[in-house]
Amino acid sequence: MRLPTEAEIAAINAQHLIETPLRPADLLFVFGTREDVDARVDEAARLWGAGYFRWAIVSGGVTPGSDLPECEIIAGAMAARGVPAGIILREDRAMNTGENVIFSLPIIEEAIGLANIRSVICLGNTWTARRYPMTLHRHWPEVEKMLVTVDSFRTPRALWHTDAEFSRRILKEWDKIEPYKARGFIAEWPDGRQAPR
Repeated sequence: MRLPTEAEIAAINAQHLIETPLRPADLLFVFGTREDVDARVDEAARLWGAGYFRWAIVSGGVTPGSDLPECEIIAGAMAARGVPAGIILREDRAMNTGENVIFSLPIIEEAIGLANIRSVICLGNTWTARRYPMTLHRHWPEVEKMLVTVDSFRTPRALWHTDAEFSRRILKEWDKIEPYKARGFIAEWPDGRQAPR
């Protein structure tokens, strides 16, 4: 496992582990996961209760160790926590972040109409961070994007580099940014860069 340099830590804190101002959005885009599902569901329920979205889409296919798609597990738990099932769209094939977006757009178009969505809150893992809105920006540049991330680490986000597992996850995602941009998987996302929480 490599250790980040001080310059790299500063760059990741400033550019990757970003916060955006949060305001009510048309859509909550919940990226599927097997990690910290409860934290993601809790945050989705909190955002719903606070009036931060009108529609949600949960995207994620079947992953090893489960018979159910990630979207079914997460969407079902969101509904159990009070998010109305009728406003939760489901995408059940995606196996990566690019597919989350690519496979979800036609579902959103059919159910709501992409032109009716002006703003999206991306919800996902802290370590993946800005790669969610960067992926969305590549395929759906027109909408305003906001970012909310969750994790179950006790280590504060700004001190991620002091926790071996947190550091491993963040560095793995950070190392994908430039190659993914070069391959056209993601696009530079220019808005809302702030310090980590």
